[in-house]
Amino acid sequence: MKSILLLLIIVFVGCKTPIQPSKPKLVVGIVVDQMRMDYLTRFESQFGNAGFKRFYKEGFVAKNHHFDYTQTQTGPGHASIATGSPPAIHGIISNAWFDKVSGRNQNCVSDNRYRGVGTSSKVGQKAPTQLLASAFADENRLATQMRGKTIGVSIKDRGAILAIGHTANGAYWFSGKNEGNFVSSTFYMDALPQWAADFNTSRIIDNYLTTWDTYFPIDTYIESGPDDTPYEGVLNGKETPTFPYDLKKLAGDNGGYDVLGATPFGNSLITDFALAALNGEQLGKDDDADVLMISFSSTDYIGHKYGINAKELQDAYVRLDRDLARLFSALDNQVGKGEYAVFLTSDHGASHVSNFLIDNNIPGGYFRKSDFVRQLNEAVASRFGTLDLVRNISNNEIFLNHEGITKSKINWEQIQQFVVSFALSFHGIATAYSADNLMLQNDNNAIVQRLQRGHHPKRSGDIVFTLLPGYTSYGPTGSTHGSAYVYDTHIPLLMFGKGVRKGSTYAHTSITDIAPTISALLGVSNPTGNTGNPIVKALRKP
Repeated sequence: MKSILLLLIIVFVGCKTPIQPSKPKLVVGIVVDQMRMDYLTRFESQFGNAGFKRFYKEGFVAKNHHFDYTQTQTGPGHASIATGSPPAIHGIISNAWFDKVSGRNQNCVSDNRYRGVGTSSKVGQKAPTQLLASAFADENRLATQMRGKTIGVSIKDRGAILAIGHTANGAYWFSGKNEGNFVSSTFYMDALPQWAADFNTSRIIDNYLTTWDTYFPIDTYIESGPDDTPYEGVLNGKETPTFPYDLKKLAGDNGGYDVLGATPFGNSLITDFALAALNGEQLGKDDDADVLMISFSSTDYIGHKYGINAKELQDAYVRLDRDLARLFSALDNQVGKGEYAVFLTSDHGASHVSNFLIDNNIPGGYFRKSDFVRQLNEAVASRFGTLDLVRNISNNEIFLNHEGITKSKINWEQIQQFVVSFALSFHGIATAYSADNLMLQNDNNAIVQRLQRGHHPKRSGDIVFTLLPGYTSYGPTGSTHGSAYVYDTHIPLLMFGKGVRKGSTYAHTSITDIAPTISALLGVSNPTGNTGNPIVKALRKP
């Protein structure tokens, strides 16, 4: 009898023992703009042990991580990371798109109902109002009755804004030219918090108007091409795209403080500001989980300027590795090692310069958009006997003039078929579909599926098309992105910290899986438009 009573007491006491909190005090999301997965192995020999390699030593690596839609661009990428949904749901179909109602161009974060904070220029007239779904950071705010904080930081406004959703305490982005300040919008606040104002006043930025030379001797950068190639762009004031770069001297001809964007020092500046936010907002200091989203944009600017085979790009990743180590060290000290979680991914990959492919006997080429627009308009006018039946051509989408087609009593299916046929005959185009026909396709074709996930009925065009692999609509120098091919879709997903299990997988994972994985880590609801699934292998069992 006594033994039974003792057992009941043990069971009762055990049931009353509080469950130890397993969720992190802070989630730090890192988005490295234009980062291909293969950079991790390509530049591995020059990484230290405390940056990228920390994910491999302590965390989880998804080695076959992809975008599942066509619009591999900055705005859609950040929106999909945050919402767990593709553009077909969250509505950010590009960095900017043709608005079918107003007939004007719509930037993905512009909203002139709001004013800039910390700036008098229009660079501050931004808000997340075009984003049609909640973010995992929004769900965390709701779950904590708004006690959990959310902060977004980036050089780019869209990188700071779309990654954190609608309820954030603050999004901060960079205003260059003659200002050199971090700014925000009245959507979030009426005035900059003291820590942000103090950071701007400190003029830390001026320390980066220095000489950019390679971190290691340039002859050790054997993973990249020669320092001077015809595939690289050249800064104003320079005759060749070669090290070193005297940034203080070059600033005047290259947008003032904007010159830092296309150097690794832009990422270092973002790290400085993120650390100021970490301390100023006291992130991760209480039991309500916070979210800090950091977008490193300089890798994108450098890729666009010099191409993905340039020594400038390699040096950017060598230096970013050191900035990550600095960030992780501060998190260890201020939040506590094992008390926070970090994930790192990208908003899109990048293609080789098309001329580089051509010169190396790899299929590639250029799509001449201006020729396509002119010839399509001429062909439509000749066939249907009237002008202005094509309203806009942008983002590989064709918008037809519905009112004009109806007024001219032109058969809708007939003009769609004509435009599709013309597109398929044009040099550099691989596939073309009318929007109606696209949604009927069900042939398990990955490219078609990515087109479908990127098509938003209210915002997308009437005809969509894709270019051939290796083809770009870009200049002769610098890399670009925006296709459904693997060089644009295959990006990293790395995680470590509280609640994250050590390991790796080659199983296919999607960009839309990040938000539900972080939501599971935080113990909150998935975002409203979520279509992804938690990556179970990455999470520790509760």
